[in-house]
Amino acid sequence: MFLSSDSMTGKASKENTFRLVFSDEFDLPDGCQPDSAKWSRAQRYGAVWNRWISDSKDVVYIRNGKLVCRAIPNRTEPNDTAKMLTGAIETAGKFSFLYGKVEVKLRTNNKSGNFPAVWMKPEDRNIGKPYGEIDIFESCGNLGIVQHSVHNHLTVNLNKKGPKNTFREQIPVRRWHVYGLEWSPERLVFTIDGKTTAVYEKSTDYQMLSDGQWTFNRPFFLILNQSVGDGSSKGMETDVDEIYETEFDWVRVYQKVKR
Repeated sequence: MFLSSDSMTGKASKENTFRLVFSDEFDLPDGCQPDSAKWSRAQRYGAVWNRWISDSKDVVYIRNGKLVCRAIPNRTEPNDTAKMLTGAIETAGKFSFLYGKVEVKLRTNNKSGNFPAVWMKPEDRNIGKPYGEIDIFESCGNLGIVQHSVHNHLTVNLNKKGPKNTFREQIPVRRWHVYGLEWSPERLVFTIDGKTTAVYEKSTDYQMLSDGQWTFNRPFFLILNQSVGDGSSKGMETDVDEIYETEFDWVRVYQKVKR
């Protein structure tokens, strides 16, 4: 299947042609789990986004042809100390790619503490590898803000300042929008509904590159998750008795056609 780079926004492009290499339209019966050939449940660890991840079918499931990821009060797992149960899926070990275009159509709640994301991490996560993370979409609480973020060895492991790596847009998150990334060997271009909203480029500074400013030259996998904040910033105070929910209509990944 061949599509122009602007196919999802109805625009024609003569310069860039992309081939669909991965997609999920979530067209399964209500109550089903997402396709296990494409997705696995993410695991619980100690970070804010994964501290309460659960395998419960109540936090990840298909409804009306959409993937639903939720954060819900923990009222069903008495032996689990988590205050809430949250849903997250990933393509690790099943699909990863190097360079291309990602687009995800979704909508989410606009509540204090809401913290869903669409993001990418390196397939090779061995200890000692330079850090890399591309956050295509994060919604920050009830502020009506969407955030794109880029994290690398320079900013995470060395805690040094590099090029601007966090970009915010005011947007009605309750409505359906298409959030995208076009990833090349030199830059990361973020989009919302086909419009460029942020650009992060590979540095030309030798020292910055040596410190790991560009760790995006290896295959990455996808993560979709619904989490909640820890109250450390405005709008991220979480009500553990609330239900938080994000719906994903589809996910599509393209790579350029070789000519």
